[in-house]
Amino acid sequence: MGKRPVAKKGRQYETKQKSGETNFPAKMAMWDFDQCDPKRCSGKKLSRLGLIQELRVGQKFNGVVVSPKGQGVVCPNDRELVEKYGAAVVECSWARLDEVPFSKIGGKHERLLPYLVAANPVNYGKPWRLNCVEALAACFAIVGHLEWAAEVLSHFSWGHAFLEINEELFELYSQCTDSDSVQAAQQQWLDELEKEVEERAKMKSEKVTGDRGHGKPGELPPSSSEDEYEEEEEEEGSSDEEDPYQGKILEIGKPPAVNKYNESDIEESEESEESEDDLDAPPKAL
Repeated sequence: MGKRPVAKKGRQYETKQKSGETNFPAKMAMWDFDQCDPKRCSGKKLSRLGLIQELRVGQKFNGVVVSPKGQGVVCPNDRELVEKYGAAVVECSWARLDEVPFSKIGGKHERLLPYLVAANPVNYGKPWRLNCVEALAACFAIVGHLEWAAEVLSHFSWGHAFLEINEELFELYSQCTDSDSVQAAQQQWLDELEKEVEERAKMKSEKVTGDRGHGKPGELPPSSSEDEYEEEEEEEGSSDEEDPYQGKILEIGKPPAVNKYNESDIEESEESEESEDDLDAPPKAL
C-alpha cells in the first residue's frame, strides 16, 4: 500500500463551492477559543456558512467529540451515534492546549482520530495535524459516510486533496468495527511505513557503498564483457595493473526523512457532547 502523502488520480471528489447552503445531513458543533487566525480558520468559515453550531464553555455534546482527551479512536461502530447526534470539534491551537478547559467541554463520547495526513495549506503533508473541517470529514468518512465528508470539504478549494491523500486509510479504517480494530489497523500501517523508510535508507546506503556482498567496498561485480576482456589481456601478456576508475561508484544523496510530529500552531479538531436540551435532538434529515 502507498503511504506517502501524495494526491492520487483515483476516485474524483466533488469540490464545487456551494454558497448559501446551510443544511447538512448531520449536526456539527465546535467550541471556539479564538486562538487561530480567523482568515485561515476552517471552523469559522463553517460558522459563517451556517453549517456548524458554536458551543459555550460548560455545554456538553451528545455526539462524537474529537478530542485529545479521548480514550478510544473514531470507529465504524460510532455510525449510529454520529447519525443521531452529530460530531463536534475544538477550535484551538496545539501550542495553547493548556489554556483549554477540557473539563468544562466535551461529552461522554470523546474520541481520538487514527493516523491521517493533513491536506490543509498550513500543514500539508503532516500526519495528525488536521484542522477542524478535516477532523469532521475524517469522522464522517470512518463511520461510513464518505459523501458527508466530501460535502463538508467541498467548501474548501483544497478539500478534495484530503480525501485523495487518505483514500487508502479511510478504506482500511472503514473495514474495521470497534476502536481496538481501528488501532490495530493503524499500527499495521505505521509498521509498514517504518519498514518502507528503512528499506529505502538501506537501498540508498548500498548504492553509496556498492557493498552487495562481493568484492571490495565501493566496487561493482565485473560484467561478463569485463571477464572476457581480462582473459584476452592475460593471453596477450598485457599489464596486470588495475584500472583505477573501474567499478567505482559515488552517489550523493540522503535517505528520505521521516515526517516528524510538528508542534506548530494549527486548528485542533475535537468533538464534544451536548447536555443542553437544544443540542440533544438529532439533526434534521435533508
